[in-house]
Amino acid sequence: MGAAVHRVPSMTTNLTVHLTPADQARDPYYYIPFDVPEGTTRIDVRMAYPHADDCVVDLGCFDSRMTDYPAPPASFRGWSGGARDRFFIATDDATPGYVHGPIPAGRWQVILGLYKIPPQGADVQVSIGLDAAARALAPPPARTFPVRKGPGWYKGDLHCHTFHSDARGAPEVLHAAATQAGLDFLAVADHNTTTQRRYFHPQSSPDLVFVRGMEVTTAVGHANVYGVDDWIDFRMRRPSDAHVLERLVHERGGLLSVNHDKPTIPWDYELPRIDCMEVWQSTWLAWNWVSLGRYQQRLAAGLRISAIGGSDFHQPEALQPEGPLVLARPTTVLWLEALSEDNVLAAMKAGRGYVTESPSGPHLEITLNGQPMGSTVRRPITADAVVRGARGDTLAWIDAGGVFAEREIDADDWRCDFGLIDSPARFVRAEIVARASRERLVQEFRAEFPDGTLPWGLTDHDLATQPIRRAISNPIYVT
Repeated sequence: MGAAVHRVPSMTTNLTVHLTPADQARDPYYYIPFDVPEGTTRIDVRMAYPHADDCVVDLGCFDSRMTDYPAPPASFRGWSGGARDRFFIATDDATPGYVHGPIPAGRWQVILGLYKIPPQGADVQVSIGLDAAARALAPPPARTFPVRKGPGWYKGDLHCHTFHSDARGAPEVLHAAATQAGLDFLAVADHNTTTQRRYFHPQSSPDLVFVRGMEVTTAVGHANVYGVDDWIDFRMRRPSDAHVLERLVHERGGLLSVNHDKPTIPWDYELPRIDCMEVWQSTWLAWNWVSLGRYQQRLAAGLRISAIGGSDFHQPEALQPEGPLVLARPTTVLWLEALSEDNVLAAMKAGRGYVTESPSGPHLEITLNGQPMGSTVRRPITADAVVRGARGDTLAWIDAGGVFAEREIDADDWRCDFGLIDSPARFVRAEIVARASRERLVQEFRAEFPDGTLPWGLTDHDLATQPIRRAISNPIYVT
């Protein structure tokens, strides 16, 4: 006869904690320990607090293997930020954002993110239920390796979200949006979790390759992690922890990109060794001239960082029509010998591409001495550009000192044989700046806000005076 299996009865614990600004100042994360007996197959957690503009508490969970920052990836059991007030974790299933699978006995932790705590503090009620009913043990889906053969320019969005974090839309709806936009690859970077891969790993195909992503999200900066199987600990507390983040990503062979370094969530940590920078997030008019300016400063200081873009689209419950504020606005376009996740990651790191306003936005390709974007070339320098779909706009040539030349784009399929460039500083890159298309682009943007109220603190003066970029190339470095 086999050994008897001990089954714990269902049990529920209720408790209340009072959180204060002093708790928040001491540590932005507050831990509530609870003991999980052998034989537990499901955990249910509920949270209640007086939600308000000045009171926002995030929610997550670690199992008994958790350590101080950085914790081992296997100890992470889920994060929903402020998007949910309850979750369950079972051996066979879990709430989106949470990790199903084996439930080791020991001391687990509910983690509360103290995003906003009012001066008077707040009472947070937490209910923890344990259950030992018989359940299957479901493994996570394995990563797949689809390939579409053939060299060419491939289009993708490198930053978007599902209901595995704070969007309302299911992965299936986001998949449909990417297909509707005509994308070739998509990086789904849900906040502080990787559980969206339950859907995207088996659904990746030669028609649409899904790139592993996760957005490390804190109150003082966001960064995307690409091409890493493991969950990456997001619980940074000090400015220098950005270097720990960089180590965690690079020792796992991944890429690290600083996101939307502009209002309203700039990067306020120390700058680690990053591979990429999101120079364009959402519509151009969402303050992207600030992040592009910071990118230019970093290049001028001698850093070599690839430029990428992403919509940061939070998929709604229903598929949306194409427009200025949906998926793939902007689009990152990369030159690949064949479409695969590995090739997308390599091209991102190398800077073999450009960012354009949409999947049908202008094409922008530059070479120096016949070498592609992301290369390093020696003086003397001869420059060329190929532009499509921007007739009447302006091509600006830029080095470490700023714009050194401008050319009118006088054809829909246009080539600029610039010729010899006299001593460019550090690098050369290019931008398509709206001129003939400017009024149309502004009108399309305003049409998204029919009551006339501009978002994100924008003013009519901003719309009238800020140059609108339609495409941004990666740099070519000069020695």
